[in-house]
Amino acid sequence: MRRILIVNGPNLDLLGTREPHIYGSRSFEEYLTELRSLYAGLEFTYQQSNIEGELVDLLRKADHVVDGIILNAAGYSHTSVALRDAIAVLKKPVVEVHISNIHAREEFRHHTLTGSVCAGVITGFGLEGYRLAVEHLLQRS
Repeated sequence: MRRILIVNGPNLDLLGTREPHIYGSRSFEEYLTELRSLYAGLEFTYQQSNIEGELVDLLRKADHVVDGIILNAAGYSHTSVALRDAIAVLKKPVVEVHISNIHAREEFRHHTLTGSVCAGVITGFGLEGYRLAVEHLLQRS
């Protein structure tokens, strides 16, 4: 496991300013710098999109060039059959991450369509969930 793609979905470009009581006050770019430093031997690629179709395209293209994928599809996790179907055909493992504890939030967030086709789902550990996902991917290799 050398190359990991991190894909964040809608509104996660607002991390650090969006509802800091739920998502914290750090931007993802700040956290990614720390993650890259912690895992200097790994190559991280990071993409974010607010557009469902772009997320599908990112995942499909990445399957041939990375060893594992960390996905926080945000609200699309709960609604997107298209993302679920795209993940289901990937050959590389995908770990779903949610910054907040989706089970402690609104009822519509308690279930994800995408989680059932992922290697695992990490929820409620803040940005630390991304590091936990990296650890899981490393253990799989």
